[in-house]
Amino acid sequence: MRREELVDLNAFLTVAEEQSFTRAATKLGTSQSALSYTVRRLETRLGVRLLTRTTRRVAPTEAGERLLKTLGTALEDIAGELAALCELREKPAGTIRITTSEHAAHAVLWPVLEKLLPNYPDVHVELGITSGFSDIVAERFDAGVRLGESIAKDMVAVRIGPDLRMAVVGAPAYFAAHPKPSTPQDLAHHTCINLRLPTMGGFYAWELEQGERKLRVRVDGQLAFNDVPMALRAARAGFGLACVLEDQAKALVANGSLVRVLEGWCPPFAGYHLYYPSRRQPSAAFTLLVDALRYRGREAAF
Repeated sequence: MRREELVDLNAFLTVAEEQSFTRAATKLGTSQSALSYTVRRLETRLGVRLLTRTTRRVAPTEAGERLLKTLGTALEDIAGELAALCELREKPAGTIRITTSEHAAHAVLWPVLEKLLPNYPDVHVELGITSGFSDIVAERFDAGVRLGESIAKDMVAVRIGPDLRMAVVGAPAYFAAHPKPSTPQDLAHHTCINLRLPTMGGFYAWELEQGERKLRVRVDGQLAFNDVPMALRAARAGFGLACVLEDQAKALVANGSLVRVLEGWCPPFAGYHLYYPSRRQPSAAFTLLVDALRYRGREAAF
């Protein structure tokens, strides 16, 4: 069917529904004379009169009624297909690539993905787990996860996790041989386990704070790792004190494998945020994931 034939059929349908060339012309945004010409063209092509015209009203003829019935069914089918196409367009689908730290992947991202993805089989998520910062634009990630205090100003940031705290911990056997530190200055007399973090450009300086006093303490010891689980393992074995995120040591403190110290020097700080370029046009899948991750008071699940 040619495009002009569809135009003619739509013109006829509108006139028949409105029972007026004047109202139909207004609805279609055309002139009454142009609409009248279009309907006559359709009648000429079909060889039958479709509308009877009087001074008071316009009504379909028998042939017109038959055509209206056919058009009604066909247009309902077309409307249904168009709605299905819109649904397909809006249906979340596609691949989302996110760069994140291992801790954020376990503590924040996976608990959400585990519940969300079974309901959206067309959504695919790739997590690039790294201990360093990534250029999400250059490396073609859709988004990244960082602590709130370290996000560039030109990025959109969405809070996806609770506030975090650090914890200084050591084994009971270690404290049996060493007095517990009561101030950060006491750490100079303790063996500590260092963490090498790419984001810090070297060993992590323990960030301790109490009131207005903010300290960055460089520690020393026999061992250094770039892996938190190994640092905790060494601490459990009595090789010294470790400074890690509170929830990473929570279970070990709870079961007595580790003892926490300097708790008053470890206040909360901004937790994880999902960030992405402000110029990004989000897809339905990306919007769905951001909304699912948005922090609403959940507890970390690491």
